[in-house]
Amino acid sequence: MIDFSLTKAWRSDDVRHTYTARDTILYALGVGIGSDPLDPAQLRFTYEKDLVALPTMAAVLASPGFWMRDRPELGIDFLKLVHGEQTIVLHEPLPVAATLIGRTRVTRIVDKGEGKGAVLHAEKTLTEEASGRLIATSEQVLFLRGDGGFSRSGGGDEAAPAALAPPDAAPDVVLDLPTRADAALLYRLSGDLNPLHVDPAVAAKAGFPRPILHGLATYGVACHGVVRALCGYDPTLLKSFRARLTSPVFPGETLRVEAWRCGDAEIAFRAKVVERDLVVLSNGRATL
Repeated sequence: MIDFSLTKAWRSDDVRHTYTARDTILYALGVGIGSDPLDPAQLRFTYEKDLVALPTMAAVLASPGFWMRDRPELGIDFLKLVHGEQTIVLHEPLPVAATLIGRTRVTRIVDKGEGKGAVLHAEKTLTEEASGRLIATSEQVLFLRGDGGFSRSGGGDEAAPAALAPPDAAPDVVLDLPTRADAALLYRLSGDLNPLHVDPAVAAKAGFPRPILHGLATYGVACHGVVRALCGYDPTLLKSFRARLTSPVFPGETLRVEAWRCGDAEIAFRAKVVERDLVVLSNGRATL
């Protein structure tokens, strides 16, 4: 059973992450940018000349790793953990190369009840080592399917405000983004080496007919769509990006990003797999 006080007090050590232009380009390729190698706008993400970074790369930089597995005293059943939501907030444009210090802490643990699981929020800050400036804040929301009912032993936080659903109207923007058949092989080189995304035998044991795309890769593809369709390919206009991860994507499928303008600075969005007409990212919100 989860130890609420011990888990709520968890803080990572400082994670020092030096990345280069090559890493920034590799991340962009992993989420499908560069599908048209003659497009000057896409080349800004995939060619070191005038290089820019896609903001969602902040989610994978200076991460503490699979810390729940390494801290058994916390009582988290990590085998039943699911990544539920992801948010990034940019305090200034993400550098294309830097040394960042990542610091992660648990900010909220919600008990949904015995047999219903728990929800854990983990916040990561990214600070530039050289200047000490805060670059980005990232929040990961994890659904702990095996850990409901812990509050009987004390503790438990109030649930966070629910993510907003998209407007009940036709989207203002619809953009189809095909994913590569080898997308997971490329994306995993940005840090997530889980064999579920590359090994057919591991995928079969998990109940999938073949390896699935990383959830944060789907998240990055959707960010590419929003930056392309609503920011004129200028990633510095994007200030925050939030979405709920609802279903897996298979590499090679087409993601359809649907977006709604909600005033001057807010965008609602979702993403679905065209081939299966299945929503895979929901309750998306971006601010400009």
